Amino acid sequence: MRAFEYVSPTTKEQAVALLSSTWGETEILAGGTDLLALMKDDVVRPRRLVNIKEIAELRGISFSASTGLRIGATVTLSELLDHPDVWRHYPALVQAARGVTSPQIRSMGTVGGDLCQRPRCWYFRSGFGLLARDQTGRSLVLEGDNRYHAILGNEGPAYFVNPSSLAPALIAYGARLRIFGPRGTREVLLERFFRIPKSEAEREYDLQPNEIVTEILVPPPPVGMVSATYEVRQREVLDWPLVTASVALVFDGQRVRSARVVLGQVAPIPWPSPEAERALVGKAVTEEVAQAAADAAVQRARSLGKNEYKIQLARVAVRRAIQQAVGGGTRR
Repeated sequence: MRAFEYVSPTTKEQAVALLSSTWGETEILAGGTDLLALMKDDVVRPRRLVNIKEIAELRGISFSASTGLRIGATVTLSELLDHPDVWRHYPALVQAARGVTSPQIRSMGTVGGDLCQRPRCWYFRSGFGLLARDQTGRSLVLEGDNRYHAILGNEGPAYFVNPSSLAPALIAYGARLRIFGPRGTREVLLERFFRIPKSEAEREYDLQPNEIVTEILVPPPPVGMVSATYEVRQREVLDWPLVTASVALVFDGQRVRSARVVLGQVAPIPWPSPEAERALVGKAVTEEVAQAAADAAVQRARSLGKNEYKIQLARVAVRRAIQQAVGGGTRR
C-alpha cells in the first residue's frame, strides 16, 4: 500500500474542507471494507484519507410515523439490522442487509459506504478502469469473460454491475440522500444518485470529490404496502449475488394500486423496471401476474455472450420477490 496522510475531522464542514476537488487525490474512509482493498490492490492511490467516523451527526437511526426513517451515513449494517423500527416497517431493507452474511463486514461496513462502493468488476479491480479497455481502446468485457456483467443498461461503454446490497430496496421505498459539500446541503432521490459513466474521468454516482453523503431518508410506508427482497447467489456464505430484486407493492383491497420493482446486480446502476410495475398495477397478484411482471422486467435485457443465464435468474428473482412480499408480508 502506498503512503498516505490520515486526518480525522469531527464535523462535516472540516471533512469537506479536507477533501480535494479532484477525484483520486483524497478518499473518504468510513468502514473501509471496500476502500482499503482498492488501495492494497493499487487501484486507487489517494494522498489523503479523510476519516468520517468521528463525525457525530453522521451516526444514528431514528423513525417517525410522520417523516419516516433517518439513517446516518456511518451507521453499520449490524446497527441497521439491530434496529426494531427497521424490522417493523422496512422488511425488504432487512432482507437486503441480511444478504451480507459476513459478521466482519456487517460490523464495519456502513450504509453510506454500501451505496458508494466501487464496482466488483474484475477488470476494474485489476486496474483497467471503469470502462475496462485495453491500450487500443477495445472493451475487455465484450472480448473477454463477461459472465457476471450487465444484462441491462449495457449499451456501453460501461458493462459492470452496481454492487450495492441496499440500493434496490431503498429505491423501492423511495429513499433520498442528503449530501453535504462546499455549497451546503442538497438532497437527491437515491434512484437518481447512480449514473452510468461515459468516460474514465467520471464516477458511478452523483457526488463531487469534495462532497459527502450524510444521511439516508426513507419515507414512512403507506397503508397497504408489502415489500420484499429476493437474491439469487451461487453460495449462501460470503458472496455477491448474481441477481437481486426488491419490490414494494401498495394494495387497495385485493388489487395493486402502485408498485416499485428494482433489480440489482444486473446493470451499472440499480435498475428500476417500469415494465414490471405496469404489469402489476391494477391487478390482483396471482401466479400468472407475478410471472408476467417477471417476464416484463427483462424485456430489454441483452446478453453480452457469457451472461445470458442472468436473464432467467432475473425473472426468477422478480417473481419470487413478488410472491414473498404478497405471501409473507403484513400490510401496513
